[in-house]
Amino acid sequence: MKNSSSRPHRWSPGARSGGLRAPVTLLVPALLAVAFLLMPLVGILARTSWGDLGTHLTSPGVTEALRLSLLVSFWALGLSLVLGVPLAWLLARVEFPGKALVRSLVLLPMVLPPTVGGVALLLGFGRRGLLGPWLEDTFGITLPFHTSGAVVAATFVAMPFLVISLEGALGGLRPRYEETASSLGASPFRVFLTVTLPMVAPGLAAGAALTWARALGEFGATITFAGNLPGTTQTLALQVYLLLQNSPEAATSVSLLLLAIAMAVLIALRGRWTGGGSRSVSVLRTEERRTEERPAEERRTEERRADESDEPGAVGEPGEPAPADGPGSPSPSGSWALHAEVSGFTELTLDAPAGTTIAVVGENGAGKTTLLRALLGLTPRARAGLRLGDQDVTGLPPHRRGVAWVPQDGALFPHMTALANTAYGLRAQGVGRAEARQEAQTWLDRLGVGRLAHRRPGQLSGGQAQRVALARALAARPRLLLLDEPLAALDQTTRAHVRHTLRTHLDGFGGVCLIVTHDPVEALSLADRVLVLDGGRALQDAPPAEVTRHPRSPWVARMLGRNAWPGVAGADGLALPGGGRIVAAEQLPVGSRALAIIAPESVSVHRDRPGGSPRNSWPGTVREITASGSRLRVLIGSPQAPDLVAEITPEAAAELRLAEGVAVWSSVKATEVTLVLL
Repeated sequence: MKNSSSRPHRWSPGARSGGLRAPVTLLVPALLAVAFLLMPLVGILARTSWGDLGTHLTSPGVTEALRLSLLVSFWALGLSLVLGVPLAWLLARVEFPGKALVRSLVLLPMVLPPTVGGVALLLGFGRRGLLGPWLEDTFGITLPFHTSGAVVAATFVAMPFLVISLEGALGGLRPRYEETASSLGASPFRVFLTVTLPMVAPGLAAGAALTWARALGEFGATITFAGNLPGTTQTLALQVYLLLQNSPEAATSVSLLLLAIAMAVLIALRGRWTGGGSRSVSVLRTEERRTEERPAEERRTEERRADESDEPGAVGEPGEPAPADGPGSPSPSGSWALHAEVSGFTELTLDAPAGTTIAVVGENGAGKTTLLRALLGLTPRARAGLRLGDQDVTGLPPHRRGVAWVPQDGALFPHMTALANTAYGLRAQGVGRAEARQEAQTWLDRLGVGRLAHRRPGQLSGGQAQRVALARALAARPRLLLLDEPLAALDQTTRAHVRHTLRTHLDGFGGVCLIVTHDPVEALSLADRVLVLDGGRALQDAPPAEVTRHPRSPWVARMLGRNAWPGVAGADGLALPGGGRIVAAEQLPVGSRALAIIAPESVSVHRDRPGGSPRNSWPGTVREITASGSRLRVLIGSPQAPDLVAEITPEAAAELRLAEGVAVWSSVKATEVTLVLL
């Protein structure tokens, strides 16, 4: 039964379900507030002389003021874009001393009385102000009582709307898109123009519209700083002020025009600037949600189609022959060995010959992502002295290192098609548009998503998006490829297909590839070496078979499905931290720290205390039973030993009548215990 407090409230008894029922104590003041805000507007509508509206608005004084207002407002908008966009980016992305003060300066014109703003402008840029004499003597520029002065006044009061809107949009844009673009070879300025600005375009447009509307209606700062000269500084807002004294009906008509313009801007924005909508980063959010909002059956159909095109050698269009890996195939030329000395939070030395794939594993916080970001040059937490082949790239910025990065979700640019995404790195490196698109199409074909070249990321399934992200990274001709859990978001079937595709293309890669993963299958099937990190340090760096046989980390052992108990070696086994003991056939130096590894299939489960040869047996209780392929994994808790996982057949479980909470005994032969020095 649902708690009554969680039921949807209603606005009123007759309202449709799902609305909010407002308490009377809040509803009445809210309605009064609406009436208070609405009454002046109703007054303008009621007092407008509709018959004379056309005459009032086409009079010479009004048309001249309208022309000047449009000129001033568009110049103010241009200045706000030139100055405000970089300022918004600085406030959103860069930490620097005095940042709070700068943000306060941006907000100040919004709360400052307009006439006070005009006085401040006069004292700063007037003929007797701080900069006014220098501007006049050096450049012959006099701002007060000139149209340029009206532009400066309008810019001063309107630019904060653009800065605030764009800063919010930039703050909502996750940096991984820009970092990925940088790893593909794009310079910071190119990233800003091709990735950042397009993705925050709705927020920029909203801020620009509000800036223009505010500049169009500016009055106080303009009349104080620039004066009220017809044809020079007398804007439409100043014209209303003059008409109100001589012709109130005409003033009402002009006020109606300004009101209509302001309402049109707000209706067009539909709350995007104030938070009523989510459009400040809408391109990103919409594209990310579009796949999830599609019917489940449609998504499954897309996944099946993706799987069908993911077989070895498959291309995008059915019936089309697979391209041969010959001279026409785009494969990175050259070979680049890796040497890295990482310091900071993550400290290790990494050497690998060309063509090596290294799986980086470890529990959360072990330093895996920090290692990748250090190699990219994107984190202050760690620094990497990096040599790729014969070139030392340590001092180079991220976009010139030749290090491509695929984050966990792929970070495909939502405003670009799959083809444009894949060609992005080539275009950033100066390849011509036609050649870049042709090579990108070939990479998409090789990874089985060529038929989806003209779709955007929001129209792709998870598996398709991951393959496009891989194609984009490989097409950029990197010397070092970094994959951060590239298959984590995929279902098991799609993951198997993408894993096969990835392994096929890594075989011909001339550089080194690092794959961060929590999946033992990925680590063992894709990698030539497994690098185990713990607290930012390399705990183990060995071939997969060695890590499987002798894991040096409890976390890795459990990731591989083994029981792992740390302890201190004694005369006949291992002393456990809780006071228990496990007997092992092999011996280690007494007092050394070690790990006891026990395979789940080596654990026997009994309903009664076992007899015979087992030297390790503990009473316990079944805590959980889960399926693992054709067998069952039984988690047994015991007061005498750490939790133990046993793997048995369903028939054995049925014979023992196992269920959660059942008391059992578990046993392990001493010969089945492997001790690994830590």
